Amino acid sequence: MASQSLRILLIGNGGREHALAWKLAQSPLVESILAVPGNGGTATCPKTSNDSSVAADDFPGLVALAQARNIGLVVPGPEQPLVDGVEAFFAAVGIPVFGPSQAAARMEGSKTFSKDFMKKHAIPTAAYENFSDYEEAKKYLDRVDHDVVIKATGLAAGKGVVIPQTKEEAHQALKEMMCDKAFGSAGDEVVIEEFLTGDELSILSFCDGYTIKSLPPAQDHKRIFDGDQGPNTGGMGCYAPTNIATPALVAQIEKDILEPTIAGMRNDRFPFKGVLFTGLMIGPNGPKVLEYNVRFGDPETQTVLPLLSEDTDLAEIMLACAQGYLSSVDFKIQPKFSATVVVAAGGYPGTYAKGTPMNVGTPAAGSGITIFHAGTKLAGNQLQTAGGRVIAANAVGATLEEAVKKAYEEGIKLIQFDKMFYRKDIAHRAFRKADAATAPASQGLTYAQAGVDIDAGNELVEMIKKAVRSTARPGADAEIGGFGGEVDLSAAGYANAPILVGAIDGVGTKLIIAQSMNKHDTVGIDLVAMNVNDLIVQGAEPVMFLDYYSCSKLRPADAAAFVSGVAVGCRQSNCALVGGETAEMPGIYHGEDYDAAGAAIGVMRREARLPRLADMVEGDVLLGLGSNGVHSNGFSLVRRIVAHAGLQYTDACPWDSSLSLGEALLTPTRIYVKPLLKALQAVNNNSSSSSNTLIKGLSHITGGGLTENVPRALPKHLAAEIDVAQWEVPAVFQWLRKAGGVAPREMARTFNNGVGMVVIVSAADVDKTVAVLEGEGEKVFTLGRLIKREGEACVLKGLESWA
Repeated sequence: MASQSLRILLIGNGGREHALAWKLAQSPLVESILAVPGNGGTATCPKTSNDSSVAADDFPGLVALAQARNIGLVVPGPEQPLVDGVEAFFAAVGIPVFGPSQAAARMEGSKTFSKDFMKKHAIPTAAYENFSDYEEAKKYLDRVDHDVVIKATGLAAGKGVVIPQTKEEAHQALKEMMCDKAFGSAGDEVVIEEFLTGDELSILSFCDGYTIKSLPPAQDHKRIFDGDQGPNTGGMGCYAPTNIATPALVAQIEKDILEPTIAGMRNDRFPFKGVLFTGLMIGPNGPKVLEYNVRFGDPETQTVLPLLSEDTDLAEIMLACAQGYLSSVDFKIQPKFSATVVVAAGGYPGTYAKGTPMNVGTPAAGSGITIFHAGTKLAGNQLQTAGGRVIAANAVGATLEEAVKKAYEEGIKLIQFDKMFYRKDIAHRAFRKADAATAPASQGLTYAQAGVDIDAGNELVEMIKKAVRSTARPGADAEIGGFGGEVDLSAAGYANAPILVGAIDGVGTKLIIAQSMNKHDTVGIDLVAMNVNDLIVQGAEPVMFLDYYSCSKLRPADAAAFVSGVAVGCRQSNCALVGGETAEMPGIYHGEDYDAAGAAIGVMRREARLPRLADMVEGDVLLGLGSNGVHSNGFSLVRRIVAHAGLQYTDACPWDSSLSLGEALLTPTRIYVKPLLKALQAVNNNSSSSSNTLIKGLSHITGGGLTENVPRALPKHLAAEIDVAQWEVPAVFQWLRKAGGVAPREMARTFNNGVGMVVIVSAADVDKTVAVLEGEGEKVFTLGRLIKREGEACVLKGLESWA
């Protein structure tokens, strides 16, 4: 198509439509854009004019207007025209439409239809039921014991979703939807689904029925008030890309959700053309679909379009989607961040004024700031408010912090009108720090950015302690937070019986690397190691092990290799493999995915119980046992760093060219059981101790690294002082730190950094302990000592050497 020849009809009047006009106007293909009806922003947008002579729902009138103006592409912005079948009216006269057919638009038009579609095509989503009978819906609410979300199945302008906090609120919301018609006919049928927890993501994907090209994942802020409080809105702000959307997670979403969705629609004979908005919840069981929209989101559009590179032509992409050649179009994203802050009228989402005069300044050229109008209109030369969400400030920056700061400090200051309201915490979830000393997300990768929140895990432990404590019985105090759980069989009524110690764990996302390398034996060793190492730190000797292997489709060779690795780990720890379970669960797992968990049981003499907190004193020495590498924790961050470095697991290992990267990372976790049992049997030199064993305490360095795990073995009045310069950090950790730009404290909180086990002994017993452990083949380091606790429970010296 020749330059400056395309005329576009843009239907809609919101912030999304202004953003579309803004980006389309940059295309050398576009001669003019006719916005119907448009708003105060499109009225002054280059190449764009407003036209209110035809109503946006008058499809014959729109077709006549398009023919009269020689329109070459129609872009419906809102969902209602698409759900009502506008695409067919223009298709009948041969005018391309960037948007789906009425049949495909049911994915947004009916939540019951889309949920049933997901079930049919095994697309991960929340458990749900559909109801058109109020009494049946009431009975279901009374029957379920999980939190719910209630959705009006039809279109409700983005507001037909209620998240009740109590059963009473749920019943009230149901009555308002189905009986009181709070959302009109949209509430004739409702979906009641399981309330999912986690982080929400929005992905906008261009599609021509076959090819998918997605914009950066974004995160919307639906609630009206800071801290995600108050009623839902159409969206009070957004940022992109999100820190939890790692390349691996995006690849998983494409494989498990986007590709099956587009293929399913095509195979069900309503192929999708246009932009598919997929709302996702990223929870502990991976991504699940919350909803589909069949058009650009608002304010996601205002956030992600500015990230398209200058030479990526939105008009060309839209034509390619409409006409079926998207695979041939260049599509580039700037390596930057974008943040949008929405300014609403006072009182929104309740009653608010319209017609309030506004003043909006012009951003400086090259500032990276754009003002997108939504509920505005021109009355003569005076700009006025005309809706609840009035206008938005977007900013693009090299970091997310820069983008957010510019949006607030430069963008919002350009907007002035009476009673304007906006949230002050857009992107707050991205700025959660691992701790006060951790570098900002933009300065280096963190475990939290990779989707693992150590603080959230600690918070969960505190939240469930009361429930766990309620299960106490003689011999078991039902406390959690240690490395393993104990049952004193003697106190439970079994005379002269030992103490049983149990541990349960998995391998984690290291399995993804094993699956990509088709190498499954070493992760079986990992599974045993993670459990038996947790037993030995209690002072228990492992005696038996059970494994659990779950998958989508059982591949006997893979499972057999895995179990053979489990057997190797059991032999290394002198622990019998006494049972296991294999489960096929298609729909929960996909393709060749599998997961594994294990439980180890050990026995312990009462006098051998660790840690011996009463015996620990200032000056006790911390010894470290060398690790085999990363072991089995921190792999969510490892995988993100590998993707960030642009490497494949089959590439040569950067720190050991004799191995592939995947092989090096699959080095199994070291099992410390036999050498530590030997040390536990040795007699100490300290006559003042309450026990004659050398070791006072042990700490298995797993998730949480040194800073989280060592304090678990200490009394409240003592802290560990560790000098990280006392041992040479293995090359794998040096590479991870540099390749990911990971802050030193984040390294210490995520990885073992070459120390897989910490041993606490008296100063007088150091030499003897070292001799025993080295005699068993262990590499031993002197890490530091115990000091009086005055602040942190683990004080790290020399961290600057890791910078």
